[in-house]
Formats: sequence, structure tokens, C-alpha cells
Amino acid sequence: MKRRDFITLLGGTVAAWPVAARAQQPATPVIGFLRGDSAAEFAGPMAAFRAGLGESGFLEGRNVAIEYRWAEGHTERIPAMAADLVARKVAAILVGGTITGVRSVMAATQTIPIVFTTASDPVASGLVTSLNRPGGNVTGVTGLTIELVPKRLEMLHEMLPSATRFALLVNPNSPVANKQRIDGAQTAAQRLGLELVILKAGTAAEVEAAFMAATEQRASALLADDASFDDRQLAALGLRHRLPVDSNSGDDAVAGVLMSYGSRIADNQRQAGVYVGRILKGEKPGDLPVLQPAKFELVINLKTAKALGITVPPSLLATADKVIE
Repeated sequence: MKRRDFITLLGGTVAAWPVAARAQQPATPVIGFLRGDSAAEFAGPMAAFRAGLGESGFLEGRNVAIEYRWAEGHTERIPAMAADLVARKVAAILVGGTITGVRSVMAATQTIPIVFTTASDPVASGLVTSLNRPGGNVTGVTGLTIELVPKRLEMLHEMLPSATRFALLVNPNSPVANKQRIDGAQTAAQRLGLELVILKAGTAAEVEAAFMAATEQRASALLADDASFDDRQLAALGLRHRLPVDSNSGDDAVAGVLMSYGSRIADNQRQAGVYVGRILKGEKPGDLPVLQPAKFELVINLKTAKALGITVPPSLLATADKVIE
């Protein structure tokens, strides 16, 4: 072989190396992320989800991509969004929010791994048959916040011992979860000798109207029990109407509602991120146990209590995990 021909052959081989190398590199996996609320409302927990992915070795934009779908309160859009993610053949789908939303994704695919985050008991809601061995293509994280509604009503009554009428605010877009919430609250109210006013709101305007209705019906306090409610709006309306507000998220108490009791949403999202990462590495969702909260957190905002003229009982202060002054 002539020297010139050898150099030409070598040059062609070197030029082909990057192409061959690129061909051997695995495609970047794509995660479908679907929720019923908006990106702005979910910014904090979303960061926790990314942190969980990072713990499993996946960084958005580097070795994993995320396709976001936000229903922004229009839950009727979720089935179409789920179908779109399935058509795009994503590697896994993270779905959070309402039980209806989770079921929509489950109806769209029986093969793509699904990781859910929900406030409900996933067994009672029919998402899985067992917490330890969910089976199929589904697993997830439950905050069990719905089961805490009776306990929260008890603590709110302890905060306001002379009050006899309380309001429960729910989102009508979560009918299955709402039945559990309302049944639990009504049972607790009957046991405590309290009256319970049920209010429903799915938009910011409806939330404002619900606070006016609670005031008109002489409710002494309001329990807000849906992750779609904006924490800053709840806090502002509570002060404007001088209506103590209890929620299931510590973030809401930080934003200014009187008190909260529940699991940390950020923790739940971080765990969901870890699970999605493990699935991307090859584990089967049906073999991953549904995760439950390790602890529940009571947060009391003393600044709000002072603004509302409420003296927090020492018994509640002693059991609080966090006190905001």
C-alpha cells in the first residue's frame, strides 16, 4: 500500500470514530411528568423531585430529559395528556395529585412504569392491591393526608375549644378523595359534638367565595385539604376574614396559615424521584413497595395566631415540630 493511500485510509477511519462512538451511546431516557396543578404552584416540590432523581444518578439536561404536562386545575385534560406521553414512549411517568389523574394514566398504559404521589390510601383507592407488593407497572408514594383529616379537626378544636362550627374546604375535582375526607371529618365532628360545613372550590375565585361562605355561615375555622390550593391565598384570606386556617402542608404554615399537620410534600416528591431513578436503572415498579411517611409534622404560626387574637394552648405548643414566630 502506498503511503498516500495509507494516510487517506487512516484519515477516513479517524473521521468515522466519533460517528461510531455516538451510535454506541445509549439514548437519553425521557420521563413524563404529569400533574393537575401548575408549575408555579409546584416549584418547591419539583426541586425535591429533581433532587431525588439526582440521588439515583440522573440529572435533568445531562443524562435524563423530562416532558412536563400541567393541567393547571383542568383535570379533564389529564386523559389526553396521559395518552400523549404514552404515544411519545417515555421511559416512565410520574403522576401526582388526584386519584382520578392517577387512574387516567393507568388506563393509558399497562406497560410503561408509573410512579404516583397521592394523599390517599392507594389500596383503599384501588390503585394497588398491596403496599408491599403493588405488582404490575405501578408503585408510588402516599402522604396519607386524607386519613389525617379527623386528627386535624381534633387539633383545631383543641386550638379553639369554645368553637362549635368548622368548615372543610375540598376541591370538587377530586371526588373519590373528597368522599374519604368528608366521611372522616363528619365522623370526627359527630364524635366531638361539632357542626361541619362542607365547601368546595376548584379555582382561585371559588376559594375566595368559599371563605366568604364560611364567614357567612359563622364557621370558627377552616380546614383546607387539597394540594391544589395556593398557600399564599389561603393565608391572605384567613387574615382578611379573620378565619383561622388549618392545612396539611407545613409550607402553608410558613406562608401564613395558622397551623398545619401532615407529611412533608417535598419529602414525598424526593422519594418519588428516587423511585423513578431506580426504575430507569432497571428495577420493576411492581417490586417496589409503596412508600408511606416516616413521620407527620405539626407546624404552628404564632405570628398568625397573634394577628387573629388566638392564644395557642401550651399542649399544642409542646407537641409542635416547628413554631413560626
